[in-house]
Order: sequence, then C-alpha cells, then structure tokens
Amino acid sequence: MARSQDLSSGTIQARSKGQRRGYTSQELTCDSVPVLHPEPFQNTMAKLLQTPPKCLPPDWHIANKMQCASTESQKSSSERVTAESQRLVDETEKTTQKTQSDVNKKIEQRLEEIKFWKQELEDKLEQIVNETEVLLTFKTRLEKALESCKEPLVIAQQCLLNRERRVGIDLVHDEVKQELVKEVEVLQGVIALLERTLEQTNEQIRLNRSAKYKLEMDLRDKFTALMIDDYCASLTNNSPDIRYANNVVKIQGNSVSLEDWIDFSNVNIEMADKQRNNSLALRALIDRILSQTVNDVRKQFETVNVAFRNRVKEVKDAKHKLEMLLAVVMDETASQEKNIAALEKAITDKEGPGQVAQTRLKARTHRPNVELCCDTVQYRLISEVQEITNNIQRLKDTLAQAEAELKGLSRRQLSLEEEIQVKENTLYIDEVLCMQMRESVSINNV
Repeated sequence: MARSQDLSSGTIQARSKGQRRGYTSQELTCDSVPVLHPEPFQNTMAKLLQTPPKCLPPDWHIANKMQCASTESQKSSSERVTAESQRLVDETEKTTQKTQSDVNKKIEQRLEEIKFWKQELEDKLEQIVNETEVLLTFKTRLEKALESCKEPLVIAQQCLLNRERRVGIDLVHDEVKQELVKEVEVLQGVIALLERTLEQTNEQIRLNRSAKYKLEMDLRDKFTALMIDDYCASLTNNSPDIRYANNVVKIQGNSVSLEDWIDFSNVNIEMADKQRNNSLALRALIDRILSQTVNDVRKQFETVNVAFRNRVKEVKDAKHKLEMLLAVVMDETASQEKNIAALEKAITDKEGPGQVAQTRLKARTHRPNVELCCDTVQYRLISEVQEITNNIQRLKDTLAQAEAELKGLSRRQLSLEEEIQVKENTLYIDEVLCMQMRESVSINNV
C-alpha cells in the first residue's frame, strides 16, 4: 500500500515537472504523446532547407484551417489532462493523508497494546520475583529445621548407646528405652519429610526462575518493539531520516499472527501465575509441615524427658530402699556378731562347770570299798555333767545357726551393695550422661 502510494506520488511529481517545462498531457502519455525522434527531425529540417513546393490558395486556406482546428483540439485535450491531473493529485493527496492518518492511529493503538501487555508482564514479573524471594526464606527455614533435627537425633541415639551400659537387672527394656526408640523414629521420619520438602522447594524455585526468565525475555522483546513503534510513531513527512527501503513491502517469513503474539504473552503470564500459585500452596504446606514436625518432635522430646525423670525417681526410690535394707542387714549383722560372741562366751563359760563336775565324778571313783556308792551326789553330778554337755551342745548348735545366719547376712549385704552399685550406675547413666546431655537440646519454632 505504502509503496503504491509512493509510486503514485512519483507519477504526480513527474507530471507536475512536465507541465512546468511546457509539455502537454499528451506528450507525457506513452500512448497519446508523439515522441520526437532525432532522425525524423533531421529529415524535416532537410526538407525545410529545400525549395518549398508551390501551393494553390485553396490549399493555403485549408492548411490554415487545419492548423487552427488541430491547435484547438490539442488545447482541449491538454485542458482535460490538466483537469484530470489536478483531480488525481487531490484524490491521491486525500487518500495518502487518510491512509497515513490511519497508519498513525494503528501505530498508536499498537503502542497502547504493547504498553498494556508490557505492564501486565512487569506486574507478573514483580509478583514472581517477590514470591521467589519469599520462597527462598522458606527454604532457609527448612534448612534450619533440618539442621536442628540432627543434634536431637544424635543425642537420642547416644542415649540408647549409653543405656546399653546398664548392668544386671537394670538392663531392662523399660519405658525410657521405648520412648527413646520412638523419638529416634520420629526424628528420622521428620528428617526424611523435611528433605523431600526441601527438594520440592528447590524444584519450585527452579520453576519460578524459569517463569521469571520467560517473562524477562518477553519484556525485553516488548521493550524493543515499543522503542521501534515509538520511533515509527514519531516519523513525519518532514523527518530527516526518512527514505525508501528495498525489500520491505512484504510479510516477513518468521513473523507471527496477532493471535499467536497475544497467546505467547498469555502463556507466559499463565505460566507465571501457575508457578506463583504453586509456590503459595507450597509455602502453606511448608508452614504446616514445620509447625507439625516441631510439635511432634517437642512432644516426643518431652515424653522422653518425663520417662527419664520417672525412671530416675523410680531407681532412686529402689536404691533408697536397698540402702535401708542394707542398713538393716548391717545392724542385724552387728547384732548377730554380738550374739555369736555371746554364744561363744557361754560355751566357754560352760567349760569350767563341766570340767568341775567331771573332775568331781572322776575323783569320787576313787572312793574305797563301800563308800563307792551311788548316792544322790553321784546322781546329781552325773545329771550335772549331762546337763552341761547338753547345754554346750545346744549352744554349739545355736552358734552354728548364728554363724550360718551371719554368713547369710554377709551374702545379703554383698548382694545389696552390688545392687546399690547397679542402681548408682543406672542413675549415673540416666541422670548424668543422658539427662544432662538432653538439657543442651532446644527445640524452637523456625
């Protein structure tokens, strides 16, 4: 269209130049204008230099009339061409101005359209950039939460290892061990969940940045197109840098339709909105996961601590009872030792009377003749010896029992002392090694 208008304009300019030079419209038209060739012109001049032929008066008059008629005809034809040319000049001027005005409007509309889409892209770009920055802070929270779970896990596992050093009957699968095993499982599950969520967050950040890159590329192209069309809108017929260009009056092979142009930006905007919405949903999920995992870890941590305190109290109570029993046994041992000493003394004390009685009996066996009679003294001495012998045997039997009881008390004392040491070892492991180590753990919201 523009090139056809330029060609029409060039034709009009050529006609105008011809009129200024004195040519008629017939001379400027290829079909009607006689062309002056050099050779016929030379022949004509040669004929004029020759002796003119003799003509009759009627011929002369006819020739004059023909010249007048031909001149009038030529004049009328030239006037028609002039009028037609002026009409064509006016028509093409109006058409050109109208077309150029329409093009200017189209360019302005196009500028507004590009500005609209550019603003839309800038808004979406700002949103996705802000969302990505917020998501990065959530990623940091996940990393901190993940890091904060490692120390409690190590401590819980170390507590399990420490409690394997309990000995004797105290190496029991008690509530503390059950809760510690559960705490390890909870922490391992939380770590696995946080690691999966962190991977999902990294992938969402990558998708956000991909959408951001596409928006930036689209914005860059929109900015370039805006600059070009703005330059085109500023061009006028009096601009110094306007000129004819070759091979531009065509549709470029790599050009796209207006619908495809709109769809391209729409797809980028929809993709940015989709990733932003996914990011918002992921942040809400991260919030819930962090809150839930912290609550679960804290709850289990407190449960283990309560189990430890209960167990320590239980062991202390048992140890206190054992110590009381040990004190009783030791008192009883001392009493039994006194009893044994008394029995031994009693046995020793009975040796004198027994020896006296037997010495008397022996001495009385030396009585002469009839004097060796079984009198009451003899019977009483025999009875006394038997009584003393019986009493000594009873004392020895009781002494043996007392000594057996003393040995039993000694064994019981040793057993109680060993059991108290077991309890002391358990208390050292649970109260000193484990509970003090767990005091360093702080579970806070992230």
